[in-house]
Amino acid sequence: MYLAELSIKNFRKYGNPGLNLKLNKHLNVLVGENDSGKSTIVEAIKFVLSTHNNDYLRLNIEDFHLAKGADEEERATEIDIICLFKGFNVEEAKNFLEWLHVDKIGDTPTYSLKVIFSAKRKDKKVFYDISAGGLDTGKYLNGEAKNLLKTTYLKPLRDAENEMTSRRNSRLSQVLINHSAFESEEEHVLVNAIKEANDRIMDYFIEKNEVDSDELNPEHTSEENTGAQILKEINEYLESFSSNRNILKSQFNISDIKLKSILERLQLNLEDAKPGLGSHNILFIATELLSLQQKDYEGLKLALIEEIEAHLHTQAQMRLIDFLLKRSFESDIQLILTTHSTSLASKIPLEYMFICQDNKVFSLNSDETGLLKGDYLFLERFLDSTKADLFFAQGVIMVEGDAENILIPTIAQILGLPLSKNGITVLNVGSTAFLRYSRIFIRANPDSGTINIPVACITDLDIKPEINTQDQLIDPTPKTIEEKRERISSRLNQQNVKAFISPIWTLEHDFARSSFQEDTLRAVLWAKKIQNSDTVGLTDNKKDKVEEEITEFKQFYKDKNYPSERIAYEIYENIITKKNAKVSKAIIAQCLSDILLEKFTEDPASTKTQILTDPLLKYLVNAIRYAAGISEVND
Repeated sequence: MYLAELSIKNFRKYGNPGLNLKLNKHLNVLVGENDSGKSTIVEAIKFVLSTHNNDYLRLNIEDFHLAKGADEEERATEIDIICLFKGFNVEEAKNFLEWLHVDKIGDTPTYSLKVIFSAKRKDKKVFYDISAGGLDTGKYLNGEAKNLLKTTYLKPLRDAENEMTSRRNSRLSQVLINHSAFESEEEHVLVNAIKEANDRIMDYFIEKNEVDSDELNPEHTSEENTGAQILKEINEYLESFSSNRNILKSQFNISDIKLKSILERLQLNLEDAKPGLGSHNILFIATELLSLQQKDYEGLKLALIEEIEAHLHTQAQMRLIDFLLKRSFESDIQLILTTHSTSLASKIPLEYMFICQDNKVFSLNSDETGLLKGDYLFLERFLDSTKADLFFAQGVIMVEGDAENILIPTIAQILGLPLSKNGITVLNVGSTAFLRYSRIFIRANPDSGTINIPVACITDLDIKPEINTQDQLIDPTPKTIEEKRERISSRLNQQNVKAFISPIWTLEHDFARSSFQEDTLRAVLWAKKIQNSDTVGLTDNKKDKVEEEITEFKQFYKDKNYPSERIAYEIYENIITKKNAKVSKAIIAQCLSDILLEKFTEDPASTKTQILTDPLLKYLVNAIRYAAGISEVND
């Protein structure tokens, strides 16, 4: 059996109609920014099922949903959380016969179980019940059945070392006592070992021979009789303190001769003398999974692990998720994990992931997204940890090259919309992969909700102006431009994904043709100096030479009477992309970024206005504003 569906209504972040979530049989990974509802889902499951380590759970008035900005009087008065279980085998089904719903497909019966947590609040008091049944209404679920539905839970800020330490009702003893190796207490090797140790200890404290007063003198007392004398003196004190009707007497031993007590005195340590928090965390997770993967385990094999990456470095995270994915299938264990780790998010197959956002949860299962089969295969290969930032962003800007990747953060800073402050991530997807990534945010059934994350796709129009036989620049016709823009937009514009398209050619050409033409030329010439030297950077002498080259360049084309548009063409075609002498676009972008930031430092208002009012850069400004959730600049 496994948790197939979860319904939450009026619990914390999820109001009415609430959340209805279909879960995978094995692995489920909840990702999303902070306060997006991941922990609420885990807590809801815990309230319905409780945990093996008997975590203390208390439902408070604050757990009843209150819409953002609403008055306290509008707080919900009822909470409903429903867990629907499916996939029962016969052995599992027999434990829930009076609550199961049975369907027949042909001659094969299928079973389902609905466990319902219902809470109400009245006069500042909270009441709740747990019932179960196959339909919407259920009846009381007894303690034996509840015990079989408990879940294993690992909290986010777990003290793994403390959990493995010996103490009364330690988590380690709880895991071990439920293992098949400790089913029978009689003649257990550990019990016999403790009995033997106790016998030897008791023998040490038992007086074997009468001794005279001289022999009891510490100077004459042998080691053999020291223990006996200690016990004798203690019991003499006890006899003096006791009443004649109840004379107290003591005896030394090292443990109760009970298996539970023995296990509570065990602690599990790593052999390393000083293991770190990460190593203890891995040991703790391994111990918790031990009980779930037993072949004869009858209960629900469900583990809830919050912030699984806690205390683990990147490579350890990768090894852990590889192991968990494999073990969940091998031992038929269901895992529900939460994570903030981009490394883990990039490693987990997309179909097992859920994006938590805006009090909703979106499965990336193939039935629920716009992703095609080929997209899943592509993203499995190329969705690395830097690109996995998109799962935790409030806005996404997709670009097709390194230049945009470098320049967009600079432009955003100048506009007063720093990306990190606005929760925006820039995703460099390459020149042909926009759709591969953007379809992550497209829902197959938008009527059920869309992912409210604005995704701006910045792309080149890629229509090259021509030079005619009279050495004149000929721009593409408005009709040609509009038709190309329509084709790009129709492919990319869906739901909250929107294309922002270069006016004519490419980003570098746009800057070269804009009011930043001289700055762009300067950046290009700086880049040439930098990329041609592996040891020396951009010295003051090189900068001076660049200024001389700029003056010569401007004079040369002034003599030719070239308009600004033609000069932009020359900068891009005959310097940046010139065959056999190409200049790195990434280095150009870095140089241009430095130039823009220097201008911004000297005159913030003027630089910002220059960018905002330049029509050739408007699409970049609008893309940033859209990703930040701000209306675009009008014509």
